[in-house]
Amino acid sequence: MLNVKTAEDFMRRKLVTLSPETNVLDGVARLLRDNISGAPVINSEGRYLGVFSEKCSMNSMTDTVEVADQCGIFMPSARDFMKCELVTLSPEVDVFEAIDDILKRRISGAPVVDKEGRFEGIFSEKTAMRVLVAAIHDQLPGTKVACYMNLDRNRIIQDEDSLLDVAHKFQQTPYRRLPVLHGTRLAGQVSRRDVLRAEHRMALEAQTRSAMPGADPRLAAVVQDRTVGQYMDENALTAKPSCDMLTIAQMFLNSPYRRLPILDGDRLVGQVSRRDLLEAAASVLRPKPQRHTAQTLYLSPLSDVAPPSIG
Repeated sequence: MLNVKTAEDFMRRKLVTLSPETNVLDGVARLLRDNISGAPVINSEGRYLGVFSEKCSMNSMTDTVEVADQCGIFMPSARDFMKCELVTLSPEVDVFEAIDDILKRRISGAPVVDKEGRFEGIFSEKTAMRVLVAAIHDQLPGTKVACYMNLDRNRIIQDEDSLLDVAHKFQQTPYRRLPVLHGTRLAGQVSRRDVLRAEHRMALEAQTRSAMPGADPRLAAVVQDRTVGQYMDENALTAKPSCDMLTIAQMFLNSPYRRLPILDGDRLVGQVSRRDLLEAAASVLRPKPQRHTAQTLYLSPLSDVAPPSIG
């Protein structure tokens, strides 16, 4: 019988949090510095208020990037900030091997490419959760990645697309990473964090130029103080410590969220990410190593005649 864990069993308790009064650029810098894709926002009394995510960060900087472009600040294209050294998967690999691979490498998904390097789809944490939920419910055997990969062509970008084009694509879709194609072949990959880092650089440049004599007044207008509280997601999904693993999986599957703040009343007590859930589920479903115990050894007789010592 499977041991279905609750959030309290695998949630993270040491969290990076932000204040609603934190300056937006400082909040974005904190996410980038700590290599996290979002942070809960709490007030001075410790009450939970919402989440400041990568998507919130992009929403806070879109106007700045648009004006910066109009004022002559360099607008990079996808090829300038995409990652070219990628972990890829074959469509023929077993899904449980793929899940173990993305967990081991601490990535949230990988492009699926054929032998010629042509892009076929994405195998992501969310896709992996569907596999694990099905396995928990139905004890399904493994199957190939090709049966589970995401085939949505709306998530594809080209290497000449501008930073602003890519940012808008992220704002319009629930995805955290987008494959970059050159023709039909995979050229690289861009994550929300890559876009956020490029946008943050442009915003800092706009802030610097806005303070110069004779600066375009439009720059000053878009770099004025804005706070995390103005852009945080106040309606982000939350869960209780007693929420079981399957319920949390369904919450992730039915929403775009990658993490759930765990609340006891209005107090933040922890957080569960898709990765935390995948690791907890994989630990339950992963086959147990066989234990080697003493066994009777049966030998085939070499002849029909017993040795003299035991005859």
